[in-house]
Amino acid sequence: MIVVHHLNDSRSQRILWLLEELGLPYEIVRYQRDAQTRLAPPELKAVSPLGKSPVITDDGVRVMESGAIVDHVIRRHGGGRLQPDPATPAYDEYVQWLHYAEGSAMLPLMLHLYVSRLGEAGAPLAPRIEGEIANHLGHLDASLRGREYLMGDRLTGADVQMSFVAELAGKLGKRARYTAVEAWVARLHARPAYKAALERGGPYGLAQ
Repeated sequence: MIVVHHLNDSRSQRILWLLEELGLPYEIVRYQRDAQTRLAPPELKAVSPLGKSPVITDDGVRVMESGAIVDHVIRRHGGGRLQPDPATPAYDEYVQWLHYAEGSAMLPLMLHLYVSRLGEAGAPLAPRIEGEIANHLGHLDASLRGREYLMGDRLTGADVQMSFVAELAGKLGKRARYTAVEAWVARLHARPAYKAALERGGPYGLAQ
């Protein structure tokens, strides 16, 4: 049985969605952010040395980091679903998206989130951060033009992994002018499995 250590309003929501897409049974252990600091509770340290979510256990095997979890679940339990054939060039593009989400695309959004709290002290950094956000969202938008999903006409783990990037961009008010990204997010949010994951996971402030 897969157990998801789920923190509210976090990257772990996309793991619940992935499991719903695959129709896999799973259990949720819930953790709540501090209402003031928005930090994860110390109890998460018991399952993750960093105190971060998501973390899953799968028959006693602990897996951390969203990209690693997406890869593990699809590879172990997907039966060929939600990924291209590993023998094709499309698989390399798919793996690139898995790594790109957290390796590059999330950085300027997180910088914006933290630097904006500095007020005037952070102002000198704003143009560079905004430029990088536009760079990455522009790349995502161009990649989605003429496609239903990142890899073509079918959902894959790449869409699941990249969804949090677009959702956070929307929360920060950075997504509206990227019409292909907006349409893609709407398609993701309309999926029955996405809605089922929201029901299981509880309130999720980025589902907009």
